[in-house]
Amino acid sequence: MAEVRFDGRVAIVTGAGGGLGCTHALLLASRGAKVVVNDLGGAFDGTGAGTTMAEKVAEEIRSAGGEAVPNYDGVDTWQGGQNIVKTAVDAFGKVDILINNAGILRDKSFMKMDEEDIDKVLSVHLKGAFNVTKAAFPVMRENNYGRIVMTTSATGLYGNFGQANYGAAKLGLVGFMNTLKIEGARYNILVNTIAPIAGTRMTAGVMPPDLVEKLKPDYVSPIVAYMCSEECTDSGIVFVAGAGYFSRAVMVEGPGIILD
Repeated sequence: MAEVRFDGRVAIVTGAGGGLGCTHALLLASRGAKVVVNDLGGAFDGTGAGTTMAEKVAEEIRSAGGEAVPNYDGVDTWQGGQNIVKTAVDAFGKVDILINNAGILRDKSFMKMDEEDIDKVLSVHLKGAFNVTKAAFPVMRENNYGRIVMTTSATGLYGNFGQANYGAAKLGLVGFMNTLKIEGARYNILVNTIAPIAGTRMTAGVMPPDLVEKLKPDYVSPIVAYMCSEECTDSGIVFVAGAGYFSRAVMVEGPGIILD
């Protein structure tokens, strides 16, 4: 089988300053994609900002002979989404691939969670994906080509203590995918979702070091790259990936009835 390539393709990866986003961006760039490396540069709880993280990854790509530009906008505002896509169009002329990866954590038990904890997590994960996708979708539609990847999690699919805000946002992205799958089909815009299991700065505090080593982000990125490629013809699929293993997550429904 020939190597999956992205020559001539332009990709946006949000939250690409570290962890999964970084490995996604590096892999796509190594296969020929021109990449917008987006990262607000703040802490994993969404506070703070800076340019170092995005610039470092973009420079790593350029040093390896690839093409990349950094972007420092937050995904949690409408204007941020517009600016991220404008960065791609100004630098490379189009957008073919969008990986909605940016995320934060504000974990607390539901009884201790306040409005800001809910609003901030929803605005980055769910509304953030909406903001950037809303700006990228018409560009893809005009070119009759697009590959969009959402990032859900096991918490969104199955739940986890102390993550009511995060779980709601992550499952919301699956619903978002399901609708975009329908609306994008006639324009060759395919939309899929990754549920990664990976050791990153967001999960390091809850994983022992030996498990973090087995769950490197590098083991997730290959299937994300496939979902971003021309070879991918699926849309509306949720893939679970971790430690080099891949599976599909599905929702099931019991037998229905026929109404005469």
